[in-house]
Amino acid sequence: MLPNSMFLSRQAEDQLKKLKTYTGLTPNISARLVFFRSVESGFRYSHEQDTKKINGTLILDKITWLGDTWQVTELVLKMLYPQLEKMLMKA
Repeated sequence: MLPNSMFLSRQAEDQLKKLKTYTGLTPNISARLVFFRSVESGFRYSHEQDTKKINGTLILDKITWLGDTWQVTELVLKMLYPQLEKMLMKA
C-alpha cells in the first residue's frame, strides 16, 4: 500500500515544475499523468538499478496526487510488482 505522502527526487521535482510551466497543470496532476504514461509505455522499475536520492522538497499527498485513481494505481503497482510489496513507493 502506498504511503499517505511521499517526497520526490530533485530531478523528478524539477521535471514536474517544467511541465507546470509548459502546460499549466499542477505537479500533482502532472505526476498522475506521467505515472500512467510510464505504465502504458512499458517502463518498469528495477530496484537493483535504483540510485536516485529522495532529496527534493516537494511532497505529494496520496489523495491529492492520485485523486479518484488511487485504488487503481495501487492495484496496477501490485500487479506489475508483486515481489515489491514493501517497496511500492519507490516503484
